[in-house]
Amino acid sequence: MSERNPEQAPSRTVLLRGGEVHSPADPFATAMVVEGDRIAWVGEDGAADSFADGVDEIVHLDGALVTPAFTDAHVHTTATGLTLTGLDLSGAATLAEALDRIRGYAADRPAGTVLLGHGWDASAWPEGRPPSRAELDAAAGGRPLYLTRVDVHSAVVTTALLDLVPGIRERSGFHPEAPLTGDAHHAVRAAAYATVTPAQRAEAQAAALTRAASLGIGTVHECAGPEISSEDDFTALLARAAEGTGPRVIGYWAELIASAKDADRIRELGAHGAAGDLFADGSLGSHTAHLHAPYADAPPGCAGGTHTGTAHLDRDTVAAHVAACTEAGIQAGFHAIGDAALTTVTDGVRAAADRVGLARVRAARHRVEHAEMLTEATIAAFADLALTASVQPGFDAAWGGPDGMYAARLGADRAAGLNPYAALLKAGVPLALGSDSPVTPLDPWGTVRAAVFHRTRAHGISARAAFTAHTRGGWRAIGRDDAGVLMPGAPADYAVWQTGDLIVQAPDERVERWSTDPRSGTPGLPDLTPGNDLPHCLRTVVGGRPIFDRPIE
Repeated sequence: MSERNPEQAPSRTVLLRGGEVHSPADPFATAMVVEGDRIAWVGEDGAADSFADGVDEIVHLDGALVTPAFTDAHVHTTATGLTLTGLDLSGAATLAEALDRIRGYAADRPAGTVLLGHGWDASAWPEGRPPSRAELDAAAGGRPLYLTRVDVHSAVVTTALLDLVPGIRERSGFHPEAPLTGDAHHAVRAAAYATVTPAQRAEAQAAALTRAASLGIGTVHECAGPEISSEDDFTALLARAAEGTGPRVIGYWAELIASAKDADRIRELGAHGAAGDLFADGSLGSHTAHLHAPYADAPPGCAGGTHTGTAHLDRDTVAAHVAACTEAGIQAGFHAIGDAALTTVTDGVRAAADRVGLARVRAARHRVEHAEMLTEATIAAFADLALTASVQPGFDAAWGGPDGMYAARLGADRAAGLNPYAALLKAGVPLALGSDSPVTPLDPWGTVRAAVFHRTRAHGISARAAFTAHTRGGWRAIGRDDAGVLMPGAPADYAVWQTGDLIVQAPDERVERWSTDPRSGTPGLPDLTPGNDLPHCLRTVVGGRPIFDRPIE
């Protein structure tokens, strides 16, 4: 794929030629020059001859596609790595299969080892229920086991793990036979993760970042915080990323602040903002997303027609946090999924704007993670307050549609309103796409596909819009407008792909299409129609440095 001058290591100037370069600077570009950590030139291959003698490396693309590297705007890196290297139940089709996997995993571990697992989803199992504590105790052979639901907002655990957490049965969210939520869940998670050694953590982080690089992801936004990870985990990850051998990591620390001193502590941790998974509510799958109207299916222990989830923050708390962050010059942000939680957040941000000024709040580009159950009023508020919607189309692909988990939780009518990407874009709300890995896998092209072919057709967006939200959108979400695009002067973060023909694609025939006439100058993208193969990553480059390389097959 490439020719290297052995006297120049590492290469300083690279010419890529003979492919397709996805660039607004030249929609017909077939070549690109990179100098150091910046893109120097984009154009047609014929003009590239003038550069050939003065570069340190020539990459012969052989028809491959070059795009900006993806940014995954919501990742839990260590948890992703622990799933990649440990017990993963995301593919278990039945409760019985999940228990078999647990038995096999436990049998290979020493007695007394705390077992960590992830990914069960009882809504997809014919048994229709999670494993009982007795079943887990038997499968784990008496070992402590912490096993998160796919959304990571509830967990099932063994008796041996409960015995390691004093007072656990008195904590809110403890259920004798149902999954743990709330404070009880946080307590057992802290106890389980406290057993992860620095070596295990390093292995997990390396596995996650290596996987990301192999998928053309150049940047991840790490969503950490005191309720879901630890300061040691967070700072170790940022230190690893600073070595420059893998994807960039932009860190968010989910902790409420009330003063400039609090903001200084967030900065000292290396965080970009006090945002990410700062929980306004929980999740729909665990019945903890905060709703205006009750769930259609009552969770265990709740009377039908009365349960509306869990509110973790109120309007005044949101307002105080946003005001303090705005005045300190750092980003604020929240996890909010249910319609009531989103109302709380937008009302709180509005109150902060009344206190410190709308222009200052807008300029800060505060963000909301997930933002699933939006209404016309909250979409309008997002637009007016310049809130970034950090969204995960993989959620809709996994749980949307008339027969999906969302419909079971909310009823078909309410479920059909979830994740309205087209309405957000129409209102001018900036989108940043991500995975929430390990909740859904790192899969950037699959994420773009899910946004285009939304399970509710009216919410689908064009491939061009979704691709932009998954590349440039992540950079804009951190306040950078100069990146995530292949143009002279932009950071040299790009990926090379083996793929089929390029097309201009909209979600369905009712959506206004970009012209497919070449004279329109609209760069094409791979055909993401379900059933087609997704592009295959050949090389990922961050700041001009290759972090993943695979030869053309």
